[in-house]
Amino acid sequence: MVKRFEVWNIELNPTAGSEINKKRPCLIVSPDEANKFLNTVVIVPMTNTIKPYPTRLNCHFKGKNGQLVVDQIRCVNKTRLIENLGTMEEDICKDISALIVETFKYQ
Repeated sequence: MVKRFEVWNIELNPTAGSEINKKRPCLIVSPDEANKFLNTVVIVPMTNTIKPYPTRLNCHFKGKNGQLVVDQIRCVNKTRLIENLGTMEEDICKDISALIVETFKYQ
């Protein structure tokens, strides 16, 4: 079973326009209850292109620096998941959860 805060290599193609593309590591952010029963998961893609955007969170995973791209959050079918790469550090999990809430809160 796919678990929240695991990092998976995910095939994001095909895409359109400015959507983040290709096979890349992504953080699973959907809750385990949903992951257990649904054929889809909610993911935050990772990139090694660092941008000073308020919807990006710096992270370090498997010896590489990068960012979690909340402005590209999306739902994907589990058939796109290729390989489990491990689990993100707890402090990053807390920070990404807070950034998601801040990004999408009603003001």
